[in-house]
Amino acid sequence: MDISVVGSGYVGTTIAACFADFGHEVTAVDIDEAIVSEINNGKAPIHEPGLSGLISEHAEGRLMATTEYTDIQDTEVTFLALPTPANEDGSIDTSIIETGAERVGEVLASTDSHTVVVKSTVVPGTTQEVLAPKIKSEAGEAIDIGMNPEFLREGTAVQDFLEPDKVVFGTENRSARIELQKVFRPLIDEVNPAVVKTGISEAEMIKYANNAFLASKISLINDIGNICKEFNIDAYEVADAIGLDNRIEAKFLRSGVGWGGSCFPKDVRAIINAASEQGYEPEMLQSAVNINELQPRRLVELLDKHVQLDGARIAVLGLAFKPGTDDIRNSRAIPVIDLLQQQGADPVGYDPVAVGNMTEQFPEIEYTRSAEEALTGADGAVVVTDWDEFATLTTEFSKMNQPVIVDGRRIIEPDDIAEEDAVYEGLTW
Repeated sequence: MDISVVGSGYVGTTIAACFADFGHEVTAVDIDEAIVSEINNGKAPIHEPGLSGLISEHAEGRLMATTEYTDIQDTEVTFLALPTPANEDGSIDTSIIETGAERVGEVLASTDSHTVVVKSTVVPGTTQEVLAPKIKSEAGEAIDIGMNPEFLREGTAVQDFLEPDKVVFGTENRSARIELQKVFRPLIDEVNPAVVKTGISEAEMIKYANNAFLASKISLINDIGNICKEFNIDAYEVADAIGLDNRIEAKFLRSGVGWGGSCFPKDVRAIINAASEQGYEPEMLQSAVNINELQPRRLVELLDKHVQLDGARIAVLGLAFKPGTDDIRNSRAIPVIDLLQQQGADPVGYDPVAVGNMTEQFPEIEYTRSAEEALTGADGAVVVTDWDEFATLTTEFSKMNQPVIVDGRRIIEPDDIAEEDAVYEGLTW
């Protein structure tokens, strides 16, 4: 098929490259000339494992990037993968995707038939009540509308797209559903995921319900972990046991410093806001947010028990919100650094790939090229992101002024540090 993808961020770039790998001819549309140039030169504009290889393989072949919306006229299906950032009150800002929908409608005005699929995360009702009218007011009723939520985790986005648990088709009519089935046919035939055929609003809600449930599961195990810490109990041993119950399962039971990124914080706040506007206050989801905000403070408080923070050099190990990405959006390292600075500490940051992005957030602090360099001469250290390389740092702790380590991710096994004459605190163990 001939497919166009409007927006070349994390989602748009990933699905464009994967669609090309399916065998489709893909046009990626973005207003950023630098991003368009990178894609056409076979380079990934974002750090995402596996993505560079796909773009390098298909650029100037089945994958072409452009700044011109008019190029979507030659395609059969257009996916809108544009940002829907959060407003201060938690609601989503749809101005970018609305502008994109208007432009798509304008260039499809002379098209006999076309399917436009919303890939961006939007609250229920947005596609049909806001975006579809903007598209159809220009292009007419010949345009079919669909909603196909994404379930991509940064750091494993390519794998998640190519090996999904489920694919959700939210459509307004049979012809839109048929087009989506044609787009995903190579994936469905190869992997055989569950295919959910539903309405557009239901598809929008499935995305929010998915993320709200996972975020709440993490906050619940963090709450249990905090209780375990008070009783000097290892929360990971508890989690291992309860995870054997098939009603609970082991996934997302790793307690620690909390969740971040571009999806969980934004999506949970957005659905809380949307529910509140309908007159319902989702107290459990609000509690999940509150617990998540508590965890970085508990991390710093544990460090404060062992280190006089005023004037102390503190190594902050891990700046990305999770391993495998350079994304720092809502990274738990941000409140940790803020809290350390409020206590008069001197944070020193290290991350394998996210230093550049965090420098824009905190240009005033020191950054190092290795974890060893960050630890040398430090009065304490906190582990905020569970990069694999941090698991083998135990021999480097002797280079610290005070070998005090507070681990927020259980990347360092307590038994491995027992012989290093260091103070080790786990956040929930």
